[in-house]
Amino acid sequence: MKALNLIAAGLIATGGAAWAADDKHDHAHEHKPLHGGVVVEVKDVDFELVAKPTVIQLHLRDHGKAADVSKATAKVTLLTGTEKQEVELKPAGDKLEATGSFKVGPGTKAVAVVTVAGKPATARFTLK
Repeated sequence: MKALNLIAAGLIATGGAAWAADDKHDHAHEHKPLHGGVVVEVKDVDFELVAKPTVIQLHLRDHGKAADVSKATAKVTLLTGTEKQEVELKPAGDKLEATGSFKVGPGTKAVAVVTVAGKPATARFTLK
C-alpha cells in the first residue's frame, strides 16, 4: 500500500509539472495582453488588468471576444509592500474602470473579485 501511495504521488507530481510546462490549450484564443496589462485566465475567461497611477482598468474576454461588462461589478484589492488599497470598478464601455490615485508598480499584487451575470470570479495578478 505504501508503494502504491508513492507511485501515485510521483504521478501527480510529474503530471502537474508537465501540465504547468505545457503552454498550449485546447482552445483557439491566446492569452496575450491587448491593452498593455497583465492577463490571467479564470473559468475560460481572460482577465486583463491595466494598472496605472491614475487609472485601473479590467478587460474581460470570453474565448477571445470582449465580454459584456455593462452590468458587471468588480472590486480590486492592490497590495504594494505593506500598503493595501481597495478600488471599486464601474462599467466604462467595454471594460471596468476606476480613476484616482493608485500606488502601483512592478511587484504589486492585485486581487480582482468580479461578478458578471450573477456569477462571481476571482483573478489574481502580479504587476510587471
